Amino acid sequence: MKPIVSKDSTVYFGQECYTALNSYLEKANHSKIFILVDSNTHENCLSLFMSSIEKEYDTEVIEIEPGEIHKNIETCSGIWNVLSELGADRKSLMINLGGGVVTDLGGFIACTFKRGINYINVPTTLLAMVDASVGGKTGVDLGNLKNMVGVISESEMVLVDTEYLSTLPVNQMCSGFAEMLKHGLIQDRVYWEKISNLSELNFEDLDQMIYDSVVIKNKIVFEDPTEQNIRKYLNYGHTLGHAIESFYLTHPEKPTLLHGEAIAIGMIMEAYISSELLSLTKDDLQYISDIILATFPKIDIDPQDYQEIMNLLIHDKKNENGNIYFVLLNTIGEAKYNCTVPDELILESFNFYNTL
Repeated sequence: MKPIVSKDSTVYFGQECYTALNSYLEKANHSKIFILVDSNTHENCLSLFMSSIEKEYDTEVIEIEPGEIHKNIETCSGIWNVLSELGADRKSLMINLGGGVVTDLGGFIACTFKRGINYINVPTTLLAMVDASVGGKTGVDLGNLKNMVGVISESEMVLVDTEYLSTLPVNQMCSGFAEMLKHGLIQDRVYWEKISNLSELNFEDLDQMIYDSVVIKNKIVFEDPTEQNIRKYLNYGHTLGHAIESFYLTHPEKPTLLHGEAIAIGMIMEAYISSELLSLTKDDLQYISDIILATFPKIDIDPQDYQEIMNLLIHDKKNENGNIYFVLLNTIGEAKYNCTVPDELILESFNFYNTL
């Protein structure tokens, strides 16, 4: 597959990943290479990755605990200290081998350590391949508030090798699928309809589906790298989805929600709002809801929790001048950003989701 070039980075696919990586490593002459993994990718992915590096380099592996709960400043501080103790300098390289937590956090650490060292993302989950590792967003959570601290700075390259997906649990695959559905909803109805029919898809289709999804995201990011306008489209489903994810993250008595599972709920609720405020038809609202619920488990959201979830919307990164902004759909494949929504309609969207 042809590499996808952004402003400051390139996404490589399949075996071409390692040709590009080895060429880069040979030319770059980094003083030291640090590979950031979590305990899962250390066990399941590191040996495959290391076997693809042709020459020997001064390399150290840094392991963190898996999960969103560890994507915080405390984890960063620990890694910054480890880097210092292991003699990292400004010519060092960070390779982030993992899912969205590893690529988000590792990118942020690389961008801030000694005011910035080079880094490469090697996503190992579907979510990270189509979303978290592309576009230069790095960051960590502040308490239960998602990605509140971070910078936008692209990696040297992104390596997308679907071999890493062979060890991924089904729920993690579905989590990434949510972002692919989102790309179709905001930009391309044909793509949405193609990937919506899961019964006709097989694993051989996955490489092309991922490629097409990255093309959609990269086109948007290329035109608006710092999210001044159309990059906001990529936040569809995330205004309510992030609030729901944050709420469930800090209430252990509630069901555990992966990022994509929360975003799937957010997409349904924001589709309902779109049908009330914009021109999304009721038929398309039902179509979107049916497709998402065919893949993602239905969660019963307690009406007593509505207000606490809504309170988290105040902290959404897309807010400006005290206004909460949503991305909504005019139709499948066409989005609108900077939409304001009355509280009563947000509450209605919770009720709509619960009655499905």
